[in-house]
Amino acid sequence: MPSHNQVSRLLVGIVVGALLPLGSHAQAPNPATDATKKNNATVLEELPFQKKQDFKDIERGFIAPLPDNGVIKNEKGQPVWDLGAYGFAQGKEAPDSVNPSLWRQLQLLSEGGLYEVTPRIFQVRSADLSNITFIEGDNGIIVMDPLISAETARASLDLYREHRGDKPVVAVIYTHSHIDHYGGVRGVVDEKDVKAGKVKIIAPEGFLEEAVSENVFAGNAMSRRASYMYGNLLPKGPQGTLGTGLGLGTSTGTATIIEPTDTITEDGQKLEVDGLTFEFILAPGSEAPAEMHFYIPELKAVTAAENATHTLHNLYTLRGAKVRNARAWSGYLNDTIQRWGDEVEVLYAPHHWPTWGNENIVDHLKKQRDLYKYLNDQTLRMANHGYNMVETAEMMELPPELADYWANRGYYGSVNHDTRAVWNYYLGFFDGNPARLYPLPPAEAGAKYVEYMGGADNLLQQAEKDYEAGNYRWVAQVLDNLVSSQPDNKAARNLLADALEQLGYQQENGPWRNFFLSGAKELREGVKEFAVPVTASPDTIRSMPIEMFFDFLAIRLNGPRAAGKHIAINVSLPDVEGNYSLILENGVLNYGPPVDKPDTTVTINRSDLNDVIMGTATMQDKIKDGTARVSGDGKQLDTLFSLLDTFEFWWNLVTPNPPQKN
Repeated sequence: MPSHNQVSRLLVGIVVGALLPLGSHAQAPNPATDATKKNNATVLEELPFQKKQDFKDIERGFIAPLPDNGVIKNEKGQPVWDLGAYGFAQGKEAPDSVNPSLWRQLQLLSEGGLYEVTPRIFQVRSADLSNITFIEGDNGIIVMDPLISAETARASLDLYREHRGDKPVVAVIYTHSHIDHYGGVRGVVDEKDVKAGKVKIIAPEGFLEEAVSENVFAGNAMSRRASYMYGNLLPKGPQGTLGTGLGLGTSTGTATIIEPTDTITEDGQKLEVDGLTFEFILAPGSEAPAEMHFYIPELKAVTAAENATHTLHNLYTLRGAKVRNARAWSGYLNDTIQRWGDEVEVLYAPHHWPTWGNENIVDHLKKQRDLYKYLNDQTLRMANHGYNMVETAEMMELPPELADYWANRGYYGSVNHDTRAVWNYYLGFFDGNPARLYPLPPAEAGAKYVEYMGGADNLLQQAEKDYEAGNYRWVAQVLDNLVSSQPDNKAARNLLADALEQLGYQQENGPWRNFFLSGAKELREGVKEFAVPVTASPDTIRSMPIEMFFDFLAIRLNGPRAAGKHIAINVSLPDVEGNYSLILENGVLNYGPPVDKPDTTVTINRSDLNDVIMGTATMQDKIKDGTARVSGDGKQLDTLFSLLDTFEFWWNLVTPNPPQKN
């Protein structure tokens, strides 16, 4: 199996290295300013820190800690997860450089190990971004959401078996299509057992298409932004990353996938698995495009997947993804209450800690339901009054009965960017003001702003005054124009970095903090390579339907260079009995059934094509060894491959990227 980097270099064209050689020495973070100290001190006065129930709940059912001080390694002995690195918060008051509410959440999340949720349901928490859940059937165990990496999932299963016995895995449930809920599946089951019918893989309708397409079609852009969102580029500590509020961080082990054997397609659908009844409802378009809730009546246990955790979630995730439907999300939680609210006794999730007791559970589900409904309805109310997206987000405030509930705080999603998500979901990118319909790009607009403001020196002098006054939002906004027009202006970069850093220190939201601090780091040090999760893993490639692969080829096609060319290639895949054509015309690559007179015909098994896709072989290698045959004008195949772009990974996020050369 190729390495993650081999796969990603071919599939999404990751090119590593520093793009802005501004020096190799990292600058020590600045301390919190007086303005930041005042901001964070205010949080202590405004929120109900005297309520300690979450700290009791996080300890309930504790059985054993993660072994090796929370360090999980791969086969080469390299750490892919380190829970102990987050232990700096335990037993300490929030420092000046941290929003006390986010510090509280970190203290809760950095408790990890094996826990009993209720008899027959156990979780390993804080062994990855998400939780892995073990549900004991009559003869084996059902695994729910096996983390990001095979290594962390295997370590969690080993910890469970150490204390509960060596029970076989009889089923795996993917609650939804995000990688932290399926990526470690090969750490808990062998695909041979799945194919032999010994293990079920259960997932909601649309799971495979959504899991693969999200991580491939826009995967390069998402992964680069995710390196900011999850704090992969930052040191862990009071002046660095504090996790994400949803979880501590992302493991960097082997991401895998095994295709589902059983698909949930209807609300109310039931499956009997190892003596337990699972009743499902579908929740598409909520936290994930493919998601589901389920209830186990024998255990009076319900999970709402990632739709009712201990944070306000994302209606739009800052790494980039499809905007989510707040109205539908609220409706799925209401349906969960209506179906099972009278009898449920425990609510558990693939993030955070459970909620026990019928009254507490129903209250929690109602508050989460109304959280998303309020954001949906009030955003539309203000939009219908004529307020644009930014204005609406600035005015939005939750009522106290929602805002003062700890599980509704904006640790992962935020009221501000979720409001903008709702506005965008219904009304799109344009706010109706024609002055904003056709803006100049940042570098060009930045140059004009700087000119109008009296030049870079004057702009910097004014920005320094606002920085000293604590007006960090404005300093960041105005210096973005200067840095966009003059990316090599070191004084501008440094002051922008300083402003972003203070904004980061003030955030209750984990991803906002990570974005601000990552931006500051990149401005000071340039773009550098760090260990980040690779979502386009070999399993993901193998699981791509061939049509989806052809769609991805079309995304990689350089349209300007393809203009004026016409190429017709037939592709035969004997092992999967697939026959297609690829037609290049009008600067676009389409696929369809074979054509009568192709320029070229390629015959290759899908399994061998996977080697080409994953970078372990070239098409020329396959032709030479006879596993691929080409008839007709082979030069046309070479021409098509020459028109496919590769995508650099470590592109700039806080300064303009150079113009594309076709």
